[in-house]
Amino acid sequence: MKNSTTETEEIELQLLLEAIYRKYQYDFRDYSPASIKRRLMQAKDHFGCSSFSQLQHQALHEPDSISRLLPFLTVQVSDMFRDPSYFRSLREKVIPHLKTYPSLKVWIAGCSAGEELYSLAILFREEGLESRTIFYATDINSAALEKAEAGVYDLDRLALFTENHRRSGGKSSLSDYYSTGYGRAIFDKSLRQRTVFSDHSLVSDAVFAETQLISCRNVLIYFNRDLQDRAVGLFNESLVRKGFLGIGSKESLRFSAHADDFTEFDREERIYQKRGEA
Repeated sequence: MKNSTTETEEIELQLLLEAIYRKYQYDFRDYSPASIKRRLMQAKDHFGCSSFSQLQHQALHEPDSISRLLPFLTVQVSDMFRDPSYFRSLREKVIPHLKTYPSLKVWIAGCSAGEELYSLAILFREEGLESRTIFYATDINSAALEKAEAGVYDLDRLALFTENHRRSGGKSSLSDYYSTGYGRAIFDKSLRQRTVFSDHSLVSDAVFAETQLISCRNVLIYFNRDLQDRAVGLFNESLVRKGFLGIGSKESLRFSAHADDFTEFDREERIYQKRGEA
């Protein structure tokens, strides 16, 4: 049985999530309880609040509070070509299938600050597919989308980005794609010329395009089971028959309500293919 302090904290937490949803329409109520609590504990400390109720008061009454709170609630951690073997598998196993399409649409769901987008844009350029591809980079965090659209990253991250690109089977030097200045790397704006940046919530929004590839990595792990099923349902609806879905290394469709709609294309890299039956 929970002690009264823990029970009160749980009530406060649920009320905070409800308040954020009702005030701003950001719905985190079905995110993994342990994950969302851990993030909001960090936010509470950051904002100098003694309780979730105090944090709720700030969220409701201070105009800029939600923009400062969102980074704690959304996934912000990524690197370019993160998990290089995933991108090598896309390059060597998925791209040959995608080359059979006259035009392509790729959805990067939960794109955060854009590292995954630029990784895919570079890969598609190296494989000769960029000119016939439209990329959709979506996130619920408008500040993250602005960072993604700017394509500016701290120089101290470039060594890892470069090594990841090399290990992914990169066919050029990563330095070909950016310029430097003032301690930052600015990625070539041509890499995002064929990208649509858009606010989109896997919790509440609908499918917006028919796609051949969806990359949504290390996002589902933060959802509860029902919300995972909703998200995978959106991906299933968006993908063409025999389209591809890439998810995070710690994620699986095995227990999803939509598991039977996909086959394991590359089990090790968590790349799935939508079944081809009508």
